[in-house]
Amino acid sequence: MKAQLIWIALLSLATTRATPAVLTKEINTIEDDSECKPLVIAHRGASGYVPEHTLGSYSLAIAMGADYIEPDLVMTKDGHLISRHDNELGLTTDVSERPEFASRRRNQTVDGTELDGWFTEDFTLEEIKTLRVVERIPDIRTGNTRMDESFSILTFQEIIDLAKGFQNSVKRVIGVYPEIKHSTHFRRIGLPMETLVVDTLHRNGYEGQHAPIYIQSFEVSNLKELKKITNLKLLQLFESDKSLQPADQKELGTKLTYGDMATADGLKEVATYAYAVGPDKSFIIPRTSENKLGSATSFVDDAHNAGLKVHPYTFRAENAFLPAEFQTADKLPASLGNLKGELEAFLEAGIDGLFSDQPDIPINMRTSCVLKAN
Repeated sequence: MKAQLIWIALLSLATTRATPAVLTKEINTIEDDSECKPLVIAHRGASGYVPEHTLGSYSLAIAMGADYIEPDLVMTKDGHLISRHDNELGLTTDVSERPEFASRRRNQTVDGTELDGWFTEDFTLEEIKTLRVVERIPDIRTGNTRMDESFSILTFQEIIDLAKGFQNSVKRVIGVYPEIKHSTHFRRIGLPMETLVVDTLHRNGYEGQHAPIYIQSFEVSNLKELKKITNLKLLQLFESDKSLQPADQKELGTKLTYGDMATADGLKEVATYAYAVGPDKSFIIPRTSENKLGSATSFVDDAHNAGLKVHPYTFRAENAFLPAEFQTADKLPASLGNLKGELEAFLEAGIDGLFSDQPDIPINMRTSCVLKAN
């Protein structure tokens, strides 16, 4: 009953729009987030419990004690930053059930993948705000589907306002960890995001490496561009398939792959523009042919030797995502297994932080720690 009441209270809070708050300089900067180990980044909010990228998901993550909340950023037709996992809206909203938008459905290629659906760049912000969010993986997170259509899509500014409003009330720093999605695609269609993201963060008082901000991307050129226009912390993401190229590198005609970037020399190059790296967790401990954890690689040591922090993704509690030895006996994809066991192996490997859909689990594993203001 207590847990149910907490949920009701959080969801009631989450369905109201956060009141913007102006932060003092002191609470808008941190001493050193490496004091919190592992640093816990709520992946799309507490998306294991509430549909991702919603006020409910972010609010619950903050209440659980997450150090950072992580919005994925895409663009609207009229140039607004909004939070969606991808620019295709069919998987995460009710757009397919909206007859007024039926004609917007189309095919296009994004980062080399042909997609069919509805795309954020074909909608104004006013139109986006009429859509309602649904659970992205309903077969695995059936409980989340009970909240389908309870939330609207958030702008980047609304997420910043939420973090500021909460941290002024809970008296701890709450970081924001945005990912710029499909940078090359949006730049090609005349909707570049990088300067807009930086201007939004600077306007809200986030400047320098002591700000509780990381900007992340799977691409390379945009991070190098960001390095020239901001001192905020940057993180280079790595796709799970080492043979793949970042979308910008493929377009530029280079031969650079994520595997190349993950070598000791490659990580030294990444360190010339990034503060940290966010690899798929298989770069650190790959799975065996039996879907069990294998032996740790040298990735963490190589990254640390290059001066980089290591924040792997994504830690999830459902059997569908866990190594075989940490799954429940029933092996049902939606059953919650032993995420703590998997996390212990990665902490032993020396990671500095992690992305999790269930941020309460890694938070409860560490000693008490909150981001301290300068």
